[in-house]
Amino acid sequence: MDIQKQITLKHLLINNEKKIGIQFYPDKVIQALIKSLENVKWSEKYQMVYVPNTQQNFYSILKTFKGVAWVNMRYFARNKSFNTNGQDLNIDDLRKRFTKIPESYFQKLELKKYAYMTAKNYTSCFERFIRHFPRQKLIEIDEEDIKNYLKGLVQRKYSDSYINMAINSIKFYYEVVEGMPNRFYSIERPMKTEKLPEILNKDEVLSMINKTYNIKHQCIISLLYSSGLRRGELLNLKISDIDGKRMTIRVNQGKGKKDRFSILSEKLLLKLRLYYKQHKPVHYLFEGKKGQQYSGSSVRQIVAKAAKSANIRKAVRPHMLRHSFATHLLEAGTDLRHIQILLGHNSTKTTEIYTHVATDTFKTIKNPLDCA
Repeated sequence: MDIQKQITLKHLLINNEKKIGIQFYPDKVIQALIKSLENVKWSEKYQMVYVPNTQQNFYSILKTFKGVAWVNMRYFARNKSFNTNGQDLNIDDLRKRFTKIPESYFQKLELKKYAYMTAKNYTSCFERFIRHFPRQKLIEIDEEDIKNYLKGLVQRKYSDSYINMAINSIKFYYEVVEGMPNRFYSIERPMKTEKLPEILNKDEVLSMINKTYNIKHQCIISLLYSSGLRRGELLNLKISDIDGKRMTIRVNQGKGKKDRFSILSEKLLLKLRLYYKQHKPVHYLFEGKKGQQYSGSSVRQIVAKAAKSANIRKAVRPHMLRHSFATHLLEAGTDLRHIQILLGHNSTKTTEIYTHVATDTFKTIKNPLDCA
């Protein structure tokens, strides 16, 4: 097979009907094979030929070009995984709140096991999108309409993260629910801003812990910091996840539905035993009223209150303790690969962000003003 010959399949919507677009560089062999396909037409708008999007036509294309040209399905097939971090999805709650959303949208969110906060953000953004087009059916909204809608969000000063979420919610409908992966491949996203993680120094963290006199709250703050847990991971901890013999904490189904282990502090283990004797949790390590899972808002309030008691003026959030854990390990000489495993990152590239906030390397650099 000539490696120079290739065709690219793309999803098109023409006259509200799904089509398979076929893009290729001019080539006599490919053109002859294209003509052999049934119901081939040319789209002036998309500048490519297309056929009705049926299973029969899809397999016919694969068969026709097998051994002749490479069929590029980068824009046609979906194979990426879904982010499923955090609280389990309660789809009925979202159905009641977002009444404009098609039922098929909810069903796909549930089927793909999206986390509650992700699903909530998607449905909120997508309902705003639907309300923007009150007289148009969803299937009639084209790429230009979407670009103009996003331009309006930019003009109204919506954040880059919100605009990206809006794009994700829209693409989820057309690409996942309607089964047209990468249809809106030319929609541009805002340039991703690179922000350094906010951290606390060790004295600030210790002061937060020492200024917290409720044993339960003290254990929560200590765990977030000493094991580098996300807030959702902390809330999901079971009593059996604490292994005092191996000095490890098992994190079940963290971000990306991955299990991992993190380290357990010896000092914290003693406090956890004291906490257990006083509170006697049954299922979750930290429980709310009637044995229910502790709430994320409560954890946020505990951390904020502890920071205030420690006279820390900046707004401290639970995730800052995780950032501080990673940075302090790096400054102590812990291998980046080990930190990656403890945090549950897929790649060291994600973990490398902490090299930009670790100050140990700066200590070896002589400031030019001091050399003057």
